[in-house]
Amino acid sequence: MRLQERLRERVVLEDKFGTLRTVAGADLAFDPETATAFAGVIVYRFPELVEIERRMARRKLRFPYVPGLLSFRESPILLAAFARLRAEPDLILIDGHGRAHPRLFGIACHIGVLFDKPVIGCAKSLLVGEHEEPAAKSGSATPLVFHGERVGMVLRTRERVKPIFVTQGHRVSLPSAVRLVRACVDGFRIPKPTREADHYVRDLRRAYQKEKGGGRL
Repeated sequence: MRLQERLRERVVLEDKFGTLRTVAGADLAFDPETATAFAGVIVYRFPELVEIERRMARRKLRFPYVPGLLSFRESPILLAAFARLRAEPDLILIDGHGRAHPRLFGIACHIGVLFDKPVIGCAKSLLVGEHEEPAAKSGSATPLVFHGERVGMVLRTRERVKPIFVTQGHRVSLPSAVRLVRACVDGFRIPKPTREADHYVRDLRRAYQKEKGGGRL
């Protein structure tokens, strides 16, 4: 927790990026029976969202499950997947939170500080904070507030479908984070980069379980 608080001081909450030509989506999946984690990263040309490259990593988990400290559990395997990329992502979307975290330092902030790259958290569920429900129209958004501070936006990405939670990770302002996530939405609830990364790691886990004869398909 003290390390999170120290690293939090390095988070940049304003736009510090040039022309964005590539965007990466990253996600993880887990096999609980073997404590194995699967990380997947897919890089797209931006704004066309044409896939350029995808890489994965598989490792045993070494850090215990502790709520609020999941970035220490998940970041090593994510770093391993990113290290295999040949294409350089200009922007990273993470399936998780950034500032919307008990200590304002979720995994999107952690990865952003480690790489010193623009990172946005795109989470499917609420972790901390309060918000009004955004209007039913696609593109509608309302602030996510935690202890009186705006830590993200609740964004409706598809009409009358549950919203997602957009939070700053590093080197991106909140208005730009919302704008860039909107640019990555292609008709589905979840932005394409993180949606496809989620499918990728689920397929990796399924193949691993089939190979191990787990019978949980």
